[in-house]
Amino acid sequence: MRRKLQILIVVWLLGLPLMAQSVEVLFDDSTTVDTTMHVAADTIVDSVLVQVADTIPAMDTVAQAAEPTPVMNDYYNWRNVRTVRDSLKHFMRTARRSLHSDISSMRDSVRQDLCEMARKRPHMIRIGWGDQMFETLVWYNQTHSTLYPESYIGQYEEQYRYTQHWFAEYQYRVRYWFSAGALVDYSGVIWDKVRRNGKGEELNRDKNCNFHNIAIMATARFTYLHSKYVSLYSGLGAGVNINTGSETDYRDRKTAVAPALSLTVLGMSVGNEQWFGAVEFGGLYSLMNIHEVYMAGSRMFTVSVGCRL
Repeated sequence: MRRKLQILIVVWLLGLPLMAQSVEVLFDDSTTVDTTMHVAADTIVDSVLVQVADTIPAMDTVAQAAEPTPVMNDYYNWRNVRTVRDSLKHFMRTARRSLHSDISSMRDSVRQDLCEMARKRPHMIRIGWGDQMFETLVWYNQTHSTLYPESYIGQYEEQYRYTQHWFAEYQYRVRYWFSAGALVDYSGVIWDKVRRNGKGEELNRDKNCNFHNIAIMATARFTYLHSKYVSLYSGLGAGVNINTGSETDYRDRKTAVAPALSLTVLGMSVGNEQWFGAVEFGGLYSLMNIHEVYMAGSRMFTVSVGCRL
């Protein structure tokens, strides 16, 4: 490659004087060209020669960089490089096969341990707590206004108290990745009814008004990640919810029954073979129609403890 570049440079240098001479002959044959045009032609030629002189070192550097290295010229060194390359490829293939084999063996071992644990301790019992975010947003303290005349009498709901969700669940492990069972969940809300006049003065108070929800559902759990101490799962539940309390609904009923559904989007269990703790994110729903909504996204977060028998 260096030789080709040198030939091109020589041809270029030899062609420049001829081009300059042709320009001068052209100017001499013309009767209308004055001396200024000759000077301009000489200036152009000199400028081109200077640029060529400045370019030669850079082109020489490129040619030197493009020369083959001694290693590539030496057949034995090239053969050694190829041998090392083939050895590395063989090592990578062997290591990959060994790693896949180890992972498969480990997976089979974990699966056997889980199946054995499922056979030894198929029963699971747990109790837990859940939040009442839905109830807190829907039922809250009412504030009275002092803009009414004193003769005005209004009724307000105040001092709301929330029992939170408390639940108990039993499950039977059918497979190491699937279990089924039943769950009972309780929650309630308590408040006071207060009668006040237009100035906000309390006239009388009816304490401990309440309603309660008792949900009874069949549940299923699907465990999709297993380890010795941690597992991740999702779950579903379906059943009925019994709503009862001191108040009557628009149908003049104190007790109503509606479908109930629970959804566990993500659950994580941490513990040993017998004892464990769990956290879950999901929701509990119960409604009959748009006028009878008892729970909608309640119990979104739960914490529980349990044991396997």
